[in-house]
Amino acid sequence: MEASFDTKPKLGISACLLGQKVRFDGGHKREQFLTDLFGRFVEWIPICPEVEVGMGVPRESVRLVGTPSNPKLIAEKSNRDWTAAMNQFAAKRLRDMAEIKLSGYILKKNSPSCGMERVRVYGSKGMPERQGRGLFAAALMKESPLLPVEEEGRLNDLKLRENFIERVFAYHRWQQASAERKSLGALVRFHTSHKYLLLAHSQTRYRQLGRLVATAEQRSLGALYDDYGTLFMEALAVHASEKTHANVLDHMMGYFSKQLTAPERQELLQLISDFRHQLIPLIAPITLVRHYTKKYQVEYLQGQVYLEPNPKELMLRNHV
Repeated sequence: MEASFDTKPKLGISACLLGQKVRFDGGHKREQFLTDLFGRFVEWIPICPEVEVGMGVPRESVRLVGTPSNPKLIAEKSNRDWTAAMNQFAAKRLRDMAEIKLSGYILKKNSPSCGMERVRVYGSKGMPERQGRGLFAAALMKESPLLPVEEEGRLNDLKLRENFIERVFAYHRWQQASAERKSLGALVRFHTSHKYLLLAHSQTRYRQLGRLVATAEQRSLGALYDDYGTLFMEALAVHASEKTHANVLDHMMGYFSKQLTAPERQELLQLISDFRHQLIPLIAPITLVRHYTKKYQVEYLQGQVYLEPNPKELMLRNHV
């Protein structure tokens, strides 16, 4: 049941978020959670597209101009057009990074190069619309649609943080599984170990994945793995709710319910109910389920990633 986090996932990140002084004004936007806590469990690959494309530090600020669907990257004072240079840089940098096999990416919000969403785009009348996406971010998300991507500002929302980090470690496990010798047996084991994690996010996608595995003989292993990986990450992108988590905990409890005393059963049921009604965090019922899984040696549950999908030091389930 104890998950292994010995192999650190590699994450791309806007360099300013690590404290590198690469902002247009020579400053940085260091995020303490990323550098001091999350950084202990991942390997950062810092990138500043504006510096790497040749704008320098300090530099003239740039902004998106035109339409949200086809913006240009324009220097505010000189009116220099950086669009082609940025697009060429992004294409080459992303090709080079493909060898690194990133498991996630954290972008700087509002940036005309790195902003993931709601970036200002200045139209012909000069009034900005918050409907844009930074040029580098757009290229990244188009090139790697399965890659977990977030902005540092959105990570202040603890539910978004929990979902993003869960997807990072899940994608890392999938990358490791895909790099090993492919076989139907290996895929079944991966699918089985992620059953309850998937069910907490999407019963529909879980059933689709089950049908995919069940009809494996109808396609090549390469195509099967490709289709599975896509559906797997789509499932985890669906946010788990108190209701779906509680349903999963009820199902897991069924494996050892008959071995519990009446007071033990009532205590666990009460914890699950309290969590369902948002009175306590998820870690409370999870801890008790983990305890009984170990006490009664429930082998099937001991192999479930759901019970520890992320390093416990991140304390993600203490807040959701």
